[in-house]
Amino acid sequence: MTSTLRASVENASALLQAFRFDKVRCNSRSALTALVLLGLKPGEQWDTATNPRLGVTEIIGAIADNWDKGYAPNSRESVRKQTLHQFVDAGFVEHNSDAPEGRPVNSSLNNYRIAPAALSVVRLFGAGGFQDALDAWMAGAPTQQAAYEAVREMQKIPVRLPDGSVFRLSPGGQNPLIQEMVEEFCPRFAPGGQLLYLGDAKDHRSDLRRDDVFARLGLTFDEHGKNPDLVVYDEQRGWLFLMEAVTSHGPIDSGRRQHLKYLFATDKAGLVFVNCFPDRATMRKWLADLAWETEAWVADAPDHLIHLNGSRFLGPYE
Repeated sequence: MTSTLRASVENASALLQAFRFDKVRCNSRSALTALVLLGLKPGEQWDTATNPRLGVTEIIGAIADNWDKGYAPNSRESVRKQTLHQFVDAGFVEHNSDAPEGRPVNSSLNNYRIAPAALSVVRLFGAGGFQDALDAWMAGAPTQQAAYEAVREMQKIPVRLPDGSVFRLSPGGQNPLIQEMVEEFCPRFAPGGQLLYLGDAKDHRSDLRRDDVFARLGLTFDEHGKNPDLVVYDEQRGWLFLMEAVTSHGPIDSGRRQHLKYLFATDKAGLVFVNCFPDRATMRKWLADLAWETEAWVADAPDHLIHLNGSRFLGPYE
């Protein structure tokens, strides 16, 4: 992707963030979909945007022709269900605006276009008056936005934190396992621990973080670093648990352990490295990669912990 294309896609992602879409609706697929629906080509200005009516196949074709990104034919459902449906729910896009009576799901005439009111706001992006226009649009479309937010909230995973409060994670990905780590691992192996960081695997804008406690430990949290999924501080024992949820991504191997050791270096707490798996079948896939002097925990057998070598069952080594 050329620098001009990349810049245009990044700007489109920023536009969608301004319209308060979540991470998935701000990714490159959604950004490219929005650019095509706005009738824009690489390097063209926002004030030249239009709103042609396009079907999903036409959208994918235009992305390939104008934006040098090919999607397989079976990607149509991802574009429809993971981008366009949410655009419509938020009032950003209209579905079959030329057929108020609706069309059959399998009709070849199904189409989408940027809502005219939203188009007026988009044309101001990057110019004076954009934020006022966006605020007015948000205030004028409360039903669609509220419905979109309600659906997102309903789908979220409630996580009971050690202090009894509830934190809600985005659905899917590693987040169901992260929920188990908080609710099942922590009471058993880090009772009374303070949750310092909980990373939402699908939307890092929703991360939970305790910068005040990190500061007391002499640490500055790097939000752009390759952080673990969960950080828990056991003040009584002076242990800092660095926990990784391992499903489709790699565990704490020797290289990752060294990186985390450097990232969380402090003389106020010892580091405990924990690989967490949903089940033993998943753990077997990664067993050869696990670093020595780490722990392995399996959510479907939460009372047990596997210790990989070392002089003690559970605890830091420095």
